[in-house]
Amino acid sequence: MVVGSALMLRPVPPLVASKPGSGFYWQRRLFNLAGSTNITVSACKPSAKRFISETPLRLESSGQDDPRLKEVLGRTIADDFAKLRSDYASPKYPVVLAHGLLGFSTLELAGHLLPPIEYWHGVRTALEARGVTVITPAVPPSASIAVRAAKLATQIADSVPSGTPVNIIAHSMGGLDARLLVSPAFADQLSSVTAERLNVASLVTISTPHRGSTYAEHVINLLGPQRVEGARRMLRTTMGWDNTEAFEQLTPRYMKEVFNPATPDHPDTRYFSYGAMTDGRPRLFSPFRASHKIIQAAEGPNDGLVSVESSKWGTYEGTVVGVSHLALINWFDVTEPRRTNRLGWTVRKWLGQEETFNAIAFYLDIADMLAKRGL
Repeated sequence: MVVGSALMLRPVPPLVASKPGSGFYWQRRLFNLAGSTNITVSACKPSAKRFISETPLRLESSGQDDPRLKEVLGRTIADDFAKLRSDYASPKYPVVLAHGLLGFSTLELAGHLLPPIEYWHGVRTALEARGVTVITPAVPPSASIAVRAAKLATQIADSVPSGTPVNIIAHSMGGLDARLLVSPAFADQLSSVTAERLNVASLVTISTPHRGSTYAEHVINLLGPQRVEGARRMLRTTMGWDNTEAFEQLTPRYMKEVFNPATPDHPDTRYFSYGAMTDGRPRLFSPFRASHKIIQAAEGPNDGLVSVESSKWGTYEGTVVGVSHLALINWFDVTEPRRTNRLGWTVRKWLGQEETFNAIAFYLDIADMLAKRGL
């Protein structure tokens, strides 16, 4: 079996929504599908054979002093990125910022009437201000991992001189794209020119579902085959998305049985990872409230879309505590004022309360880490 071909051609059941709208609409639909009171989540509950004191939900509620929870979380990062420092080192190799599912590089909603929206809000500017060469590719938002990886490879190869080492920093699904791109098993799926030009020195993944997400599986099972196929057609006609295999490939089963066995790491690339978790269950109107509950029951601490356990790959650098999946890329959520809402930050400052997570500080620290490792 040719590994790359298996990843590209393996049939998967279809997926996702019910009526037209923007990319942001589809994100909200996926987040909220499990919010209905008539939906059961028993399929995601821990096995009844396990002692309740050992379930992920029970472990988190027992407090971070519980040694079992410490083993899951690794190094916990609570206030390390509250403020910018003045002494960040810059990596010697260019940095590639790889976006996640439904992502983009920049998005223009009203031509020149409004400023463009950046997926990596402020991150690129901050890195460039410190002399870092930054590349922000855009891959198909909902395509299969293989399609996205091939596109990512081409854009990197076209952006730097042949053979130039690069550091990839990837958020969410972008980490899977990058893992496949780097893997020796995928080389035969790239053009000889692209393969020869690529040289990935390191890959840093941030809240990437390396072992899948139970929420993706839950949504697929909830919709059923007929609604899933109808949603596929709707996405093709309204969004122009011809390939929507990404959703099915984010399930634990696909990652365990197909992707991970067929995607060995590259021996010459260094792998680092970060996970994240919210402070308890997200607030009532948070788009992550339902998904957090489902993932919590099956996998333990999570950021609303990806669990800490699923985030681990290579050298695990630690768990960022008290942030959501979107806060990690400097996006704000009006339902979570403590961490991700700028108005909330302003009010807290007036009250004498300090900001506890600054995404720019987080990425500058990652760059500093890479520099200190000679990358």
